Amino acid sequence: MKLSVYSLKKILFQGEARLLNCKTVMGEITVLDNHETLITVLSAGVIKIVADNPSAGASTELSRMSSGQEEHFFPIKSGFLEVKEKNEARCIVEE
Repeated sequence: MKLSVYSLKKILFQGEARLLNCKTVMGEITVLDNHETLITVLSAGVIKIVADNPSAGASTELSRMSSGQEEHFFPIKSGFLEVKEKNEARCIVEE
């Protein structure tokens, strides 16, 4: 999926992702390719992104390689998640 994660100060991630895992006010959610459309509020926690291609436009030092994939972790205080049609998702977060 095409994923973008924005903070108030910078772009945290922009690129192709295999999955996005985060905490919402209703509980933990994992967004995969072709997920149903959704808009939700994010709770304090850590966003986990598994990128399809290594070094996929992430600005984090909290990355590690696992089975040829790159994992990114972003601690957040709150935010919003929008999953749109055409396999796109974006998060606007407060770090």
